[in-house]
Order: sequence, then structure tokens, then C-alpha cells
Amino acid sequence: MLPAPRGRAGARFLKLTFAVRTMAGEPTVSLPELRSLLASGRARLFDVRSREEAAAGTIPGALNIPVSELESALQMEPAAFKGLYSAEKPKLEDNLIFFCQMGKRGLQATQLAQSLGYKGARNYEGAYREWLQKEG
Repeated sequence: MLPAPRGRAGARFLKLTFAVRTMAGEPTVSLPELRSLLASGRARLFDVRSREEAAAGTIPGALNIPVSELESALQMEPAAFKGLYSAEKPKLEDNLIFFCQMGKRGLQATQLAQSLGYKGARNYEGAYREWLQKEG
């Protein structure tokens, strides 16, 4: 597989990649949608980056569950989930928004959650990188 181009070409490549994913039916959330969902309390936000990445900065209100442990976390009993993450386990019908640094792990997390029955799972397509540029 060829590496993605850098700079302006890289930005265009990423936008095109996200457009293709969206057209292919990958559920995504834009920054304005994310702001609205968070302000209204209608979504739960999950940072699927490593603990070290999240400790360096994250979107306010996000729960950090690294993508490597997400599958087991979403299959835990509610009491075990609360004990480990100090938060309520999401319900299958909840709106879940996943994000990472650039979008790949967030997409992976979204697909994983959907495969486990979380129909409201979506990926914040701009990821933490966009959040930091526009909100940080």
C-alpha cells in the first residue's frame, strides 16, 4: 500500500477518503454536528487513542478507552464497566461518537461497535487533530 501524500495533497487525499467512506455508508459526524450533540447531551464521546495520547489532551467529556480494549469493554457487564472506567456502560441504543488522532482508529472503533449491536455508533471524521486546530 502506498503512503498517503503529505501537505496540501495529503489534506485533499484525506477529504476524498472521508467522502468515499461517507458515500460507502460509513456513519460520520462533522465538527458542527459534534458540537451540537455534545451541547445537547445527546451523545457519548469516546477517545480511542492510547492512554498516553489522551493524557496529553482530549475533547472535554470524552471517555478514554483505547481501541485495543474497546471490544472487551463493550462486552463487559455494566458493573464491571463502571468499576474499570468510572462511567456507565453505553446502551445499544445510545449515540456513540468515537474519535482518535486522525480518523483511522475512530473508524475502526465505529465499525467494531456497530458489529456488537451499537447502531448509533459514529466516527468524528475530523478527529482530535481538527478539534485541536479549531477548538483548542
